[in-house]
This record gives sequence, C-alpha cells and structure tokens, in this order.
Amino acid sequence: MTDPAPTDRIDDRDWSALTLGQQIKHLEVEGYLVLPNLLDADHITRLKAETAKLDTVGTDYSERQRGAGPVQFRGGEITNLIAHPPLISFLHQLFGPEIVMMSYTYARSEPGHPGISLHADGQPFGSAIFGYEGSCLFLVRVLYYLDDLTPDVSPFAVVPHSHLCMHADANLYNRYTSHPEQVMVPVRAGGAVLLNHRCFHGNYPNVGNHTREMLAIGYRPGWAGPVQPVEPWDEAELAKLPPDVRALMPDPNTRHWDFDGGNKPDNMPDHADGMNPSRWDQP
Repeated sequence: MTDPAPTDRIDDRDWSALTLGQQIKHLEVEGYLVLPNLLDADHITRLKAETAKLDTVGTDYSERQRGAGPVQFRGGEITNLIAHPPLISFLHQLFGPEIVMMSYTYARSEPGHPGISLHADGQPFGSAIFGYEGSCLFLVRVLYYLDDLTPDVSPFAVVPHSHLCMHADANLYNRYTSHPEQVMVPVRAGGAVLLNHRCFHGNYPNVGNHTREMLAIGYRPGWAGPVQPVEPWDEAELAKLPPDVRALMPDPNTRHWDFDGGNKPDNMPDHADGMNPSRWDQP
C-alpha cells in the first residue's frame, strides 16, 4: 500500500465512549469497530512471551511481513485468548448464542514492511488464499494488537461501507493499492479491530522504529457456515483444550439452513429480538 496521503481521514475517536448499541451499529454499518483496552499490560507481556517462540515465515511480497499459523492449538495464553471473556460477551450480543471460531493466525509487521493491499477476506466461492472459510456468509475477524498502531507503524486501513456495495468495483476478489476514501485507524496496544470479512481493508507501511505484533481470530455465527467443506478440527487436539475454548470450536462446517422450508411453517415465532432495529439504541 502506498504511503498515507495528506487527505486520508484518521479515525482516532474515543472508542470507549460508544454504547453497546453504537458498537454493534458501527460494525454492521461501517464494517469495522475498535474495542479498546481488551488486554492489560500484563496480559500483553504474557502473550508476547509466547509469540516470541513462534516460527514465522515471510510473505510472498516482503520478508518484513511475517506470520505463523494456525496457532489455535499452541496452548497457553495464545490458545486461551480464543475465549477471552470481554470479547466473547460482545460476540454473543452480535451473533446470538452460537459462536464458531474458524481461524487463528499470528502476524508481525517489521520496520520496512510495505503495507498490505486493500482486499476482502470474504470470498463467497472460495479461493486459493482463504480456502472455503471465506465463503461463510458472515464472519468477523478480530485483530488483537500487542503493540501501538501509530500513523507510522502499520495502522489499519479500511474502506468504510464497502461490504454493503453491490457495484462491480466491490467484487470481493478485487485488490487495490489504495483508495481515495480509505480511513486510517490507529489503535493502542491491547485494543482490537473487529472487521466484517467482506469489508475492504489492509494496512499502511511500517516506517517507524518498532515492530507491530497481532493475533487474528475469525469467528462467525453458528448458522452461517461455509458453502463447501473445510477441514475439521483434530479430535486429539480438541481434547486438550480448556472447556471454554472447546465450546467455541465445534465442527467448523456447522451451519443451519432449511432448503425445503415452506411459506407457512408450523410454530413460527412473532418476535426476533436479535434483529430489532432498536438494537442500535441499547445502552
């Protein structure tokens, strides 16, 4: 991605001031949300002690952008983060009772990292990069930052509302070097960006003097599974997980649909609180 233009908007609002309803609305409508202060300094230190042991590989476009994954069965603090209570509490408000964890990776942007091109992770027919995970109808990527995202250290970049667009320019298989209406999103260490996986996003170059570490976990509502099978979890590895983590890792192919459903099925409810327009008004 090119260096930020002088006209790039920086979304550095006080995210802690948003109500629950405003948080849900921002994620649903804008396509992204920052949840600040999910991790305290001690928690970050413990996670960094474990990420330092990960074997990383460079990307095909830069050795300064390195990653490791999948890491969900790594154990310790890395695995425990899957069920981090403040985040899971919010996801229950967003998704309802059934949450399915789909993916978990580690990424490190070192000084000299050139930036990640604008792209979408949601690809409805599958892809070589994302497999069929991207075909899930809804998925939220949670990006936990272990270092400050400042304007010079690979801040998050996003094109708001792009997940809502029906134009050919928003074909989810497109990639862009930049966009004139992209937004820069700095985040303090311990905060997380939540991203609708169909929203176009990337990050800026790291022209600063420190490395930025990130743990990225993908979650979805239980009903919205992939259109083609993905590899199920290893049962022996699942057996080693803490119960709260295991509860978030059912078969990743789980989905609920009714192909033969009729127009007037028996016992239809007459309310659905989860899709109340007034959900955006809750404190």
